Amino acid sequence: MAKETKKGGFSVYWIYAILGVALIAFQLYVSGDSHVSLLSKDTLFELVKAKGVKKIEIVNQTSVDFRLSKGGVEFVKKSRGGDYETIKKALKKESSVKGKEIIFQIENIGDLGNFQDDLEEREGKYIMITRINYFSQILSYILPFGIIILIWIFVMRRMSGGGGGGGGSQIFNIGKSRAQVYDKGKSTNITFKDVAGLAEAKIEIVEIVEFLKNPKKYTDIGAKIPKGALLVGPPGTGKTLLAKAVAGEAKVPFFSLSGSDFVEMFVGVGASRVRDLFKQAKEKAPSIIFIDEIDAIGRARGKNNGFNSNDERENTLNQLLTEMDGFGTNSGVIILAATNRADVLDSALMRAGRFDRQIYVDMPDLNERKEIFEVHLKPIKLEPNLDVDFLSKQTPGFSGADIANLCNEAALIAARNGKKKVEKQDFLDAVDRIIGGLEKKNKIITVEEKKAIAFHEAGHATISWLLEFAHPLVKVTIVPRGQSLGAAWYLPDERSITTTEQLLDQMCSALGGRAAEEITFGKISTGALSDLEKVTKQAYAMVSIYGLNKRLGNVSFYDSQGRDAFTKPYSEDTSRIIDEEVSKLIEQQYQRALDTLKENEDKLILLAEKLLKTEVIFKEDLELIFGKRVWDKELEEEIVPKPKKRAKKVVPPSDETESTNA
Repeated sequence: MAKETKKGGFSVYWIYAILGVALIAFQLYVSGDSHVSLLSKDTLFELVKAKGVKKIEIVNQTSVDFRLSKGGVEFVKKSRGGDYETIKKALKKESSVKGKEIIFQIENIGDLGNFQDDLEEREGKYIMITRINYFSQILSYILPFGIIILIWIFVMRRMSGGGGGGGGSQIFNIGKSRAQVYDKGKSTNITFKDVAGLAEAKIEIVEIVEFLKNPKKYTDIGAKIPKGALLVGPPGTGKTLLAKAVAGEAKVPFFSLSGSDFVEMFVGVGASRVRDLFKQAKEKAPSIIFIDEIDAIGRARGKNNGFNSNDERENTLNQLLTEMDGFGTNSGVIILAATNRADVLDSALMRAGRFDRQIYVDMPDLNERKEIFEVHLKPIKLEPNLDVDFLSKQTPGFSGADIANLCNEAALIAARNGKKKVEKQDFLDAVDRIIGGLEKKNKIITVEEKKAIAFHEAGHATISWLLEFAHPLVKVTIVPRGQSLGAAWYLPDERSITTTEQLLDQMCSALGGRAAEEITFGKISTGALSDLEKVTKQAYAMVSIYGLNKRLGNVSFYDSQGRDAFTKPYSEDTSRIIDEEVSKLIEQQYQRALDTLKENEDKLILLAEKLLKTEVIFKEDLELIFGKRVWDKELEEEIVPKPKKRAKKVVPPSDETESTNA
């Protein structure tokens, strides 16, 4: 275990205290007698001539202190104006303060020789003393340096963020690790019970936690625990949450930090922080290190060095590689990391012996979404018999974070409308709000524009209804929402693979809006921008990535490692062929959309007119115009009832309740 820092040690504030006491003592010293300054030399000369001065002290050959005699006091009382009024006020104060003698001061006497000659001419009766004030001279030299030192200490402590690191400035501890430590008695409130879904990921993570708790169970048969596990997956799927659950369950020191915490403007800081992090982890072994967003320091070396040269980042990565699997031993230290950019990580970081396991945290499927909904709906007041299965089917492609946001948005909508409970419609409105944006009912749109939007959206709806593999329609609206003037909602099928026919039907459906404009008005508009963007990307993917083009054949130019960012892996002739085939593919589907709409032009007009009248149409409205879809079928993926003891197959007995992966 690391040695604990002794409390109550020397603090820099003692320096401030000592200097303060010294200044107070100096003030008391110099104010033993009352001082009156800012008097002129002429006033002193008049008092000397009148024999009213009993003692004159020349201090440091620059200033004069003098005291009045009894005759001088009487002389002052008889005199009027100038410095005499100041002296009279001082004499009045003297009568109220016993035991103090007033010292009158002239701060600048000019040339000392001339001053002494002027005094001799007055032939006064007084005692002349010349003295040197060593204290003030020493102070005049020391004080500037003291002020500079105090300012330096103040600046350094401000740079350290409030004096962390044992009272000294953190500028000297810049190479120290910034990891947040969750030690015994200090852990997160999140456990595996708070992680819904992620069954496969939890199996491997739980195994690591169990090894730290009970290593003998594994070592007895000669097994070795993996040195590291990399959590990979899209944003919002629960990677960081899973790591937090490990911190809450492990009951061992847990070092948590981000990949960007290693990066600093000073050279060598990143590598130094890596060394310090592993040093601390080894001292507290068994322990876990969690590095979030590791792609900040783990990017592949040697890529595009001419454009993005950063030796400091590479030095940090090299040090991390050495610490994870060098000549030194890291017994009892396990490294967890999370990223959504596994494709850019260095291959040396991914090899066995460093990150032995790659745990892919995928988007939740239908059953996992139901589990996530059940967790996030617990704190929300719901209407009776709310169908959670329906909500799960309405949110394909939603991550855990998206579902958490959806539940919160539905509650906000219900509260905004003055409801006491959240209803099914609130969740549907929340889905529309998240996907499409906020409704803009007051947006100014001309009659011609509204008509064009209605026929555009009706074209999408018609094509998607008449084609077998197009996504089932949910609703169509011409109310502006977000950046769009109209929108159509579809419920995409959750497919593992996609055929050529399915892709072509989706392209044709996307081009149905522009095709409807051309058929109805004889002209096209810019309203199909997003449709064209989607179709173009899809066509290029079909031709150059998926190998679905007969002319090019079964070839793919997809670069999963991102190494050909600035070069094309094919010739200029091939590039020309790709462009030709993409254009041909899009035009074929556009002509197909035109032909389909011309055959059903009367139904298209009916649908557009209904849309202009009601502004919103649903699946039922299309069934009245077109009839039921012949190939419509229920979703093959069904929600599987959760077995009573399912959790025992996935996680340890202590983790029977699942929660969210948001």
